[in-house]
Amino acid sequence: MAKIINKNLLSRNVLEKLDKSQLIDRVLQLEAHNFQLKQIIKKTDNASNNIKTDAVKRNFDFTKCQKRHVFMKLSYLGWDYQGFVVQEDFVNTIEHYLFAALIKSCLIESRETSNYHRCGRTDKGVSAFSQVISIDIRSRLDLVKQGSLIDEIPYCKILNRLLPKNIRCICWAPVGDMISARFNCNWRGYKYFFPRGNLNIDLMNEAIQYAIGKHDFRNLCKMDVGNGVVNFSRDIIEAQVVCLTKECDLRNSAYDMCEFSIKSNAFLWHQIRCIMGILFLVGYGQEKPEIIKDLLDIEKCPEKPQYNIAHYIPLNLFYSYYNDVNWNIDKEEIQKVIKDLQEEWTCAAIKCTMTRSMLTNLETLLDDKSVSLNFQTDCLMQGVKRKIYQPLMQRQRCESLEKRIEHYAKKRRLAKTS
Repeated sequence: MAKIINKNLLSRNVLEKLDKSQLIDRVLQLEAHNFQLKQIIKKTDNASNNIKTDAVKRNFDFTKCQKRHVFMKLSYLGWDYQGFVVQEDFVNTIEHYLFAALIKSCLIESRETSNYHRCGRTDKGVSAFSQVISIDIRSRLDLVKQGSLIDEIPYCKILNRLLPKNIRCICWAPVGDMISARFNCNWRGYKYFFPRGNLNIDLMNEAIQYAIGKHDFRNLCKMDVGNGVVNFSRDIIEAQVVCLTKECDLRNSAYDMCEFSIKSNAFLWHQIRCIMGILFLVGYGQEKPEIIKDLLDIEKCPEKPQYNIAHYIPLNLFYSYYNDVNWNIDKEEIQKVIKDLQEEWTCAAIKCTMTRSMLTNLETLLDDKSVSLNFQTDCLMQGVKRKIYQPLMQRQRCESLEKRIEHYAKKRRLAKTS
């Protein structure tokens, strides 16, 4: 086995060939290097001790504090994060930064003792305008007397000074101790933004109407049977596809921005992105609007056909609605949040306008009406695109729900919960 030798270390044979003066120089070099290392270690130890001393000074006695149970509404641009929920393999999640801020500000002692719930899980890259959490948090008011909220700790202001700029606490509200952001949410609403491109928006809107009402969405989601989810029935309250902007020049209508909005009391894993993937196929004219109806008919289609889901970047948890919640809004803090978002918008709008100008000039070089240049939405379909389109109902099918349940039951990994 070959030995890895540090070139800075001299072998015994080499040292024996050095004269006295060279040996003294070598010893002095090593002594100087050793002294530097000791100084570095000393500084590191002192810094560590200072941190520990500061921690002791800042040690907060939560037993002497009052607490109250509150809702907090969060807004974040999730493009640069690995999702909302804390993960073992990644620290770059919304919850990681949220709890770091909550603990650093001594608003909570720990996550485990905070009675924490979230409205919903957003995946990697997904944003939210109305993510709501419920949590027990430090308070300066006597909960029995229910003092004025004006005198309460400025939760949003404190958290926003510690959170990354694209994660913001919008407002908060006092709620009952047993109220949960997850279980007491009346309905949630998502928005998915996309350019018109070559899509037929009317056909897409016609298709999504078949999804309204209570249906089994096992063919329009990612089945998470391994975690005990075996009930895929969900009730869609509203859903529509609309065009938000319209170009004055009809030749440039492919750059119109559109929006798919959907509202339900609960959603399944990747449900919206799966639905959007099918709607894109309808918009391209590759599938008829009735394909949504066929996929919701479990007897007709008991096994999910294989298809690509839509990209995560355009998705936003836009609404979370609760009954009888009075949100406390700090107008000064809202102004600061608006300023931060305007900065984000300005940079994005400049990049968009610059790119659009480049596109406009390039398109004049191919002033040929027989050539289609509308590829705006192609990047929003994940996975490999087939050169020859194969109808959805003729594709290879995934394993049925029943077989998946049987598979996990044999491994004794299935906890049957809805």
